[in-house]
Amino acid sequence: MENLKLKSIAKNQTEVTLNEETTVFFSYETPVAAMLSTHDGWHTCLRFVKTSKKWSPTTTRHINKWLESKGIEKHRAKELEQDFFNNLLEEC
Repeated sequence: MENLKLKSIAKNQTEVTLNEETTVFFSYETPVAAMLSTHDGWHTCLRFVKTSKKWSPTTTRHINKWLESKGIEKHRAKELEQDFFNNLLEEC
């Protein structure tokens, strides 16, 4: 985890860059969304994903606000199981 970067965005909202390809968004202490990038040598493809688990109205607002800050409409982020986000952190 040499490239790990922690960024406090707002109260109870944190963005953690794990490496060049993965940035994880936390609401409170829970990973709930991510920006994943892939490179083919010429292009960079960004993919935004969010948890399908319904935590709370506040966490939902946090996710939507984070996506909006990245220029992504909330319905454009693919929903994935919460385990995906938990596993992102375990892989590091």
